Amino acid sequence: MKTSVAVCTYNGEKFLNQQLDSILNQTMPVDEIIVCDDRSSDATAAVLQSYAEKHPGIFKIYINEENIGSVRNFEKAVSLCKNEIIFFSDQDDVWAENKVERIVDTFNLYPEISVICTNGFGIDAQNKQLDVITVWDSPAFVKENKYQFDYFNILNLVDNFCTGATMAMKKEMQREIIPFPIMDGFHHDRWIALVSALRNKLFFLDEKLIYYREHSSQQVGNVLYKNTVDVKDSLTSYFSVEKEDKSFKDYKKLLKRFASAYKKNTELLKEIPDNKSFFENNLSEIKARFMRLENEMKKKHPVKSMILKIADNFKGKRKI
Repeated sequence: MKTSVAVCTYNGEKFLNQQLDSILNQTMPVDEIIVCDDRSSDATAAVLQSYAEKHPGIFKIYINEENIGSVRNFEKAVSLCKNEIIFFSDQDDVWAENKVERIVDTFNLYPEISVICTNGFGIDAQNKQLDVITVWDSPAFVKENKYQFDYFNILNLVDNFCTGATMAMKKEMQREIIPFPIMDGFHHDRWIALVSALRNKLFFLDEKLIYYREHSSQQVGNVLYKNTVDVKDSLTSYFSVEKEDKSFKDYKKLLKRFASAYKKNTELLKEIPDNKSFFENNLSEIKARFMRLENEMKKKHPVKSMILKIADNFKGKRKI
């Protein structure tokens, strides 16, 4: 399978060389690098031009006529990629030398999946590896805690753990994800993860295949955390949603989360009409899971469930 890399840049001259070198020096060479620059005011454009001159068959550089923001810039870069596998790349990280090879191998091993995200290391501005816990460690923590790490439930009911910097997808996903929704706090990587999770085509590869850089001028953070027991416990609790053996309290908590997710997706449907089909399907799946869970609770806890239903009808809680 041929590969493309979608790189978005904006005033990234400080770390850009190291990132581009790491992409070029893969054990499985990439076939195409699409770079969209969002009107940088530093030397980013000159750095990109030098790479395009050295590697004319690989690099394609696009300079936006005006600043369009990171989400639209990634949408543009992804739409310009021509090959079967599209990798996402920030401008300030570093790829492990076998990243492309491992992800392509995984796509070949599991042909039914369309999106892969991975784990990674943390580094600082001086390339020092950091002793940290990452958001990508959460799946392992949750499973250790005997909870299910259901991609659909986690992304809908909790938060995103699939960072764009670690993501790759099949080209066939372009028609599923474009246009990207534009909403405050709703980034393109969560959108892609949600769409692929709804279709059961998302896969998390628990291997550290990037060096994610933490520095003062990065646009998005909340990936690296202090390596302490308290932080690990907090992350585990945050992403733990559904146990196989549920108590009545577990049912109450989960039903409340599904009801909240249903309300949120109803609002998104109104605000993002271009993606009407996705949100209608997502709402349908959330409702189906809510009803299955509610019926399961009734069978296991009939009296408590009846009392809860009466209370919820009165208070307007856990309603879809």
